[in-house]
Amino acid sequence: MIKKLLIIQILLFLLLGATQAQNRTITIDVTKPKGQLNTYFNECVGAGRANEGLRADWQRQLRMAKEQLGFRYIRMHGILHDDMGVYFEDGAGKPTYNWQYIDELYDFLVSIKVRPFVEFGFMPKALASTTTTLSFWFWKPNVSPPKDYAKWHDLIKALVTHWTERYGEAEVKQWYFEVWNEPNLKNIFWAGTQDDYFRLYKETANAVKAVSPDYRVGGPATAGNAWIPEFINYCNTNKVPVDFVSTHTYGNDAAIQKSDDEVTAINKRKNAVSGDVKKSRMQIDGSAMPGLALHYTEWNSSSSFNDHIHDHYRQAAYILEKVKRVGNAANSFSYWTFTDIFEEDGPRKTPFDGDFGLINYQDIKKPAFYAYRYLNLLGKQELQNADTSSWICRDNKGGVQVLLYDFTDKIFPSFADAKAFYSKVIQPAGKGKVNLIYKNLSPGKYTMAVYKTGYGVNDPYTSYLQLGSPSQLTRKEVEQIKQKDNNIPLMSKTIVITSKKPLEESFDLFENDVILVTIKKL
Repeated sequence: MIKKLLIIQILLFLLLGATQAQNRTITIDVTKPKGQLNTYFNECVGAGRANEGLRADWQRQLRMAKEQLGFRYIRMHGILHDDMGVYFEDGAGKPTYNWQYIDELYDFLVSIKVRPFVEFGFMPKALASTTTTLSFWFWKPNVSPPKDYAKWHDLIKALVTHWTERYGEAEVKQWYFEVWNEPNLKNIFWAGTQDDYFRLYKETANAVKAVSPDYRVGGPATAGNAWIPEFINYCNTNKVPVDFVSTHTYGNDAAIQKSDDEVTAINKRKNAVSGDVKKSRMQIDGSAMPGLALHYTEWNSSSSFNDHIHDHYRQAAYILEKVKRVGNAANSFSYWTFTDIFEEDGPRKTPFDGDFGLINYQDIKKPAFYAYRYLNLLGKQELQNADTSSWICRDNKGGVQVLLYDFTDKIFPSFADAKAFYSKVIQPAGKGKVNLIYKNLSPGKYTMAVYKTGYGVNDPYTSYLQLGSPSQLTRKEVEQIKQKDNNIPLMSKTIVITSKKPLEESFDLFENDVILVTIKKL
């Protein structure tokens, strides 16, 4: 009997301890700065292909993303694809260049102060060595090496020269030039060998530098963090210009998905993405060229273009978790992509089709959008912070921002299980309380506002599921979702600070909640 009572007491003690351990306390001392906030997270964002950027809805959404999320660069495929009408040859093989569509797109980018992170690709048909295309993509880019590397060199030099004449060297000096996309995926994005890619890189880099030695060029733009030591060694050994390393990583083990029905991979380790970035940074630091910048020009939770994890409220917490863990390891961290106007697999079939974007076709902002929105609302100065899943910042007007999150992952036997799981309504479990303690706020009047993204709040995919997952949304249904998920503060109040006594606030926290608390001085 005594033994049973002892076991019960131990279980109660462990249960009580577990419950108490769930509660978090974040102490905010406005007199303890840490340093300037590193905003590498919105340095760049991805988009599908260049031709989509000629669409009015795409441009409208990019303008929205620029204004609300602060992205400064954009990277996209297909600037040299035939639907951009760039390269032709006459019967004698003499090249003709046409910049009309590129000018229309880049003029728009420059007008809204979003600079190009230029990805040179894919191969114009008239310059291709074979007819090899990425056959399972809707727009079927040619992925072969050039039939004539001298003509490729001349094309790149002519295009960069044109940009210099059109926008000025001082502007183009701020751009990045990246050579190709994921050439390590043999016969998917590149029909040649690694040596063929290195030759393509050399010709491209030399062409860019021939226009201005100050222009920034890099690669190898690989999938899965590949080829970094080999690429650096090639450039160093052969004296080939290089200013940065670029590569890609996703939170699952698949390199690429070839069809909607394909089961791509099992779930990955807990330090997926962030661990990859840190490893790449170590490879650069340990190389013969340790000063190279590191740009992750694609990343996301899944490389599948129809995975509802992209639409799910978990995605907001996932983004913050990875951004937090990467820290200072990368110079940019380009989310793939800003919009669901994205046609690798063709036009989307449903309003929430599991696409990569932050915004769906109807301008509905996904939970992922609000992760970047909240990051962009942080002040420029970061404060000291013992909590590992939050940011504390202040601005130059006396305002203080606390961005906190809970990231609760689910482990599944296979990727197919994960895809099925995130395709339905998921009610989160409670994670206790989060307590905020503000110290040393100067006397005065403030407004406090609390914003949240989580289950049922800024959660349009759940709203869509609750509507019965219609194949198309009516205008009324679109407005219904937008009105429900519109980032209205959960709480807003006025606070008067009259003494040095700390200000305390407490909030309920649930799995994968993201909470932004702002204090503005009046």
